[in-house]
Amino acid sequence: MTDAASDDPGQDDPGQPGTGAAGRARGLLLVLVGVAVTVYLADLATKTLAVHYLTPGDPVSIIGDAVSLRLIRNSGAAFSMATGYTWVLTIVALLVVGAIIRFSRRLASPGWAIGLGLVLGGALGNLTDRFFREPGVLRGHVVDFVSVGWWPVFNVADSAVVCGAVLLVVLTLLGYDYDGSRSGWAARRQSGQTSAAGQSEAGAE
Repeated sequence: MTDAASDDPGQDDPGQPGTGAAGRARGLLLVLVGVAVTVYLADLATKTLAVHYLTPGDPVSIIGDAVSLRLIRNSGAAFSMATGYTWVLTIVALLVVGAIIRFSRRLASPGWAIGLGLVLGGALGNLTDRFFREPGVLRGHVVDFVSVGWWPVFNVADSAVVCGAVLLVVLTLLGYDYDGSRSGWAARRQSGQTSAAGQSEAGAE
């Protein structure tokens, strides 16, 4: 006799930990944490190398004047914006981290897990500078070192935050919500796929 609970995809099988809805939620949380840790470590490593090998005011050309490594200390937000508001930006970053941690408990979308992981890793990377670099706690200047054309100098954390934010905006516009629900284009697409699958099954019979 089959246990009814094992037929429910929303419940875990006691004999197979990590299955069902709870297992999926843990899997997505691991994706978020994995992406965040990867971004954070990459940001920390590249900043350490930049501080060690680069000299302020002495850029290293990579592709002519188009791409270079240029070490600066940034008191503002990503891409050197809002300079002079270091402590305010630090508090905002802390709030963002707190919000991501809160949302992570209800994640049911792989896309959102990746996007939030990118933003979380980037935010933590720059927060580390705010707390541990000169001139002091909450006022530390972020290390930026990548210069591309006319674009303001940036770092790995800045790139991750922007890419993550763009991904989340695209998912939202398409109708993919963080809790797994769908609306708009995504809901219509899912409905069309379900109808097509039903017609295929009916034809096969």
